[in-house]
Amino acid sequence: MSQGIHLKRRTVLRAAGVALSLPFLDAMLPRASAAPSKFKPWAKSDVVQPRMLCCYVPNGVNILEWVPADSGPNYTLSPTLQELKEFRQDFTVLSGLGHPASEGGHSGADTWLTAANLKAKPGADYTNTLSVDQLVAEKHGVETRYASLQLGDQSGTGGAGHSHTLSFDLNGTPLPAENSPRRLFERLFVPETDADRQAAHQRYSERRSILDQLVREAQQLHQKLGTSDRRKLDEYLTSVRQTEKQVERLQAWLDRPKPNVEEKDLQLSNQPGNAHDRPMWLDVMLELTYLAFITDTTRVITFEWSREAGGYGGGGENHHELSHHGGDPQMLQKLAVIDRFHLSRLAHLMNLLKQTPEADGSMLDRTMILYGSGMNSGKGGEHSPKNLPTLVAGGHKLGLKHGQHLAFEQDNHPPLSNVLLTMAQKMGLEKSNFADATGTLTGLT
Repeated sequence: MSQGIHLKRRTVLRAAGVALSLPFLDAMLPRASAAPSKFKPWAKSDVVQPRMLCCYVPNGVNILEWVPADSGPNYTLSPTLQELKEFRQDFTVLSGLGHPASEGGHSGADTWLTAANLKAKPGADYTNTLSVDQLVAEKHGVETRYASLQLGDQSGTGGAGHSHTLSFDLNGTPLPAENSPRRLFERLFVPETDADRQAAHQRYSERRSILDQLVREAQQLHQKLGTSDRRKLDEYLTSVRQTEKQVERLQAWLDRPKPNVEEKDLQLSNQPGNAHDRPMWLDVMLELTYLAFITDTTRVITFEWSREAGGYGGGGENHHELSHHGGDPQMLQKLAVIDRFHLSRLAHLMNLLKQTPEADGSMLDRTMILYGSGMNSGKGGEHSPKNLPTLVAGGHKLGLKHGQHLAFEQDNHPPLSNVLLTMAQKMGLEKSNFADATGTLTGLT
C-alpha cells in the first residue's frame, strides 16, 4: 500500500543508460489533498445514558511539552495542551501516574486498561487480565446492540505484547479491533436483507447448539480431573458462557432495525495504513464513534489510534522512529508536533459532543473520555511505564471535576487503576475494586 508518496503514471527507472517503465502501482493513483471533514453534529441527543471512550496513542509523547509546569485549578496549559484550550473546563490533566505492575514500553497498550503484569504467571510468557471497558460492557451491553466496540488502525488482535486492541475478556483474551470505516459503518447502520437475517439466525442457532454440547461434555469431564485441571476447565467454561451470552444478544437484535444513519459527509474510503489518509481516517473513526453513541448502539468504545511501535503524524511522519529521540531537540520538536496533531483530532470529537444538546447539558457531559498512552518516551527516549501522559475529559453530569491539573509523584503515586475504577463507578458499577486500584482517584470527583 502507498505510504503517502505519489508517482506519475509514466515514471521510469533509469540505470546504465537504460530506461524501464514501472508497472502500474497504487502510488500512481490520483490523490486528493487532505480535506477537512464536513461532518456536522446532530440537532440533539435523545439518549440520556453514561458513555465511556478510551483513546490510546502509541509511543508516548514529548513529555517535556505535555506536562504543565504547575498544578491545581489555575494551572498553565502546556504548549501541547494548548490544542485543547477551548475545552479547558472540560478535562483534567493527570501527571505522575502509572501502572506499577506494567513493564511499559511497546507492551503498554496491552496493559493500559488491565494494569496486568504480563509475566505474572510462572512458566507463561504472556498472561493478561480483564480490561475495565469489558467490566463496564457487561453491565451496559444488555441494553445495546453491541456491548462494546473495539477500534484500531490494525484489524484483528495482533500479537502478544503488540496487540491491535485495548480490550481483553475475563480470561485475558484479546477482542479483535475494526480498522475499516466502511465495514464499521455497514456493521452499525446498514440494514441486513431478509435473506441475511435468516442466514444469521440459522448460523447463531447452530453455534448455540455446539456451545450447549461443549458445556455438557465439559461438565462430564470435570468430575474426572484433578484440582489444577478443573481450574483450567472452569476458565474455559467461563469463556464458553461468555460466548453463549454474546450469541444470544446478537440473535435477539437481529430482527430489530438498525438506526437510520446517512452516509453523507462521512469519508468512509480513507485507509488506516496510508500516511496521507491519517487525519481523515482519524476524523471519520471518531465521527462513527459519535454516531454509535448518539444512536445508543453501544456505550463503551476503545480506540487504539495506532498500534505500538507504529503510526503516523498528521503529515505522515514516522511516529515510532521519533519516540526513540535520545533527547535530540529536533526529534523532540517533531514528536511534539505529532502530539498536538493527535489532540487536535480529540478536540474535533469533543466539539461534536459539546455541540450536541442532551437533556440539561450536552453529550460531552455524559461521555467520559480517557486519553493517553501506556508508555512514556521520557527525556531521553526511554520507554518508561512511569508518568504516563493521561487526561480525562467529559462526564460533568456523571460527577467528574475538571479544569485542573492533578500532579502526583511518579515514584510515589496511586495506581492508574484508580482512574479506571473511578470511571467504572461513574458508569454505574457498584464495585470497590479493580485490578490493583486502592480506591477512586482523589480530586477527579
